[in-house]
Amino acid sequence: MDKVHDFLGVIDGYLGGGPWFVYLLLFTGLFFTLYLGFPQIRYFRHALRVVTGRYDKLTDVGDTSHFQALTTALSGTVGTGNIAGVALALHLGGPGALFWMLVTGMLGMTTKFAEVTIAHKYRELDSEGRIAGGPMYYMKKRLNIKLKNNKILNTGKWLGAFFAVATILSSIGTGNMPQINSISGAMHATFGIPPIVIGAVLSVLLAAVILGGIKRIAQVTSRLVPSMAVIYILGAIAVLAYNYENIVPSFISIFSDVFTGTAATGGFLGASILYAFNRGVNRGLFSNEAGQGSAPIAHSAARADEPVSEGIVALLEPFIDTVVICTLTGLVLLSSGVWQDRVENDFQRADQIILADYYDAEDPEDVERLFRFYGDKENLLRYTGSLDVADGVITEKENKEITILHARSVAKDVSVTLDGEPYTGEIIITNGRLAAESERVDFRGKSLIHSAPMTAEAYTRSFMGDSGQYIVAIGLLLFAFSTAIAWSYYGDRSVTYLFGTKYVFHYRMLYVLAFFFASFTDTTIVWAISYITIALMAIPNLVGILLLHKEIKTTIKDYWVSFRKNHPNN
Repeated sequence: MDKVHDFLGVIDGYLGGGPWFVYLLLFTGLFFTLYLGFPQIRYFRHALRVVTGRYDKLTDVGDTSHFQALTTALSGTVGTGNIAGVALALHLGGPGALFWMLVTGMLGMTTKFAEVTIAHKYRELDSEGRIAGGPMYYMKKRLNIKLKNNKILNTGKWLGAFFAVATILSSIGTGNMPQINSISGAMHATFGIPPIVIGAVLSVLLAAVILGGIKRIAQVTSRLVPSMAVIYILGAIAVLAYNYENIVPSFISIFSDVFTGTAATGGFLGASILYAFNRGVNRGLFSNEAGQGSAPIAHSAARADEPVSEGIVALLEPFIDTVVICTLTGLVLLSSGVWQDRVENDFQRADQIILADYYDAEDPEDVERLFRFYGDKENLLRYTGSLDVADGVITEKENKEITILHARSVAKDVSVTLDGEPYTGEIIITNGRLAAESERVDFRGKSLIHSAPMTAEAYTRSFMGDSGQYIVAIGLLLFAFSTAIAWSYYGDRSVTYLFGTKYVFHYRMLYVLAFFFASFTDTTIVWAISYITIALMAIPNLVGILLLHKEIKTTIKDYWVSFRKNHPNN
């Protein structure tokens, strides 16, 4: 399985993990921002009016309201990326990474506006009379190639099929299995509930929602999304109020570190300008999914006779998801100081490295070498050999000859346990990692933390104390569960495109079963597949909307001519 994971990692390195993919996403957002004249600013007020139903007509065709379509799409994006993704970006790139998340969110507003507009324009009715839409439909109708002899090459049909297959795989690999795995892990760590129990209960609830189709999905998400946002935001406000004196310095650091990088501080080893840019953009795109092509599937179901009106509603998503919620999370992490503090925690194997020399975290030269090591610019020797442990403590002599790194920081006060008890004996290390014969032992100590644990720790640094972690656990539960609900709809619309409605029920049952089994199994391979399928969804969608940029602009122009004619006082 490790070889399979490594192989998938190589593929991802050429796709979503490659710098060209980040530049393609940013270029698309910047191009449409300039080409359409900053619609995320000019149309923002109008978007708020449309989403409240101010211009709705009884003759509009669709399965959901503007607001329900927005919350369904938001439920697919507002999730672990807001809780864990922001913390990971800050952990890797420092405060400067948050600036690039904001930039990505602002550009993503235009990208989502463009992709939803063109997808909504070419939606269809399926054999059961329900709306079926998404990038695969505009691809099928508008991306065919006309040859010199006037024959049509059905490239759009096959491109749409390719996108639909990637969406089905991504629905399970992104929206399903990792979500329940995160939920069960968080609930077990916080409340001690066995993962299989969490999986069983939530699988039943998931089935009850998604088997009812888009109308029931929309009803649930239109209540769940606002509720979870309120809970999470109230907790964030409590943290900011408790650390009020750090709010202004934290906000300033987001912008001041953009052009300087972040210096080493506390347990944090520092970050360059380029690294902050890369991590901020990467996590921002993961959070708001602008350009991926998922949101147009949800918005295609909205009751609207004008595609542009739904595209205008869609531009609110990256604003809510990235500009508001991610910024709030970032300020919580910065003002609480947790991003640079070593915290007592159980070490994750993937984040742990043992070096064959002693490096002092207080020595600027050693810190610089470690920073270069993590940036792949200096190859420090990794330890290979045995370490003697007595009552959970590595012998003092050996401790001075090695450095234990965890989560990109020099670990302190490290102890070794076996089945939860202090370990005594010998452990074998190979190339800086635990050898197979020593895999059962665990390391614990003080180091930096990242992802959801960092956010959970930040929420305890408030008036709520240790109970603050429950806000994060419950928020993660609601966020991730709503994401699973939304992605089931994206998958079943793709199944409809490929095979018709008769196989949708089979897909939904498979989706629920995968959800259950992922609650208590390792989803490492699934995550690796999801990284690839996200890129395979985004690439044809981004190319498609760029090719159709003239039609998108004409459609928008026609909308405003019609709107001003019908609403002269607005």
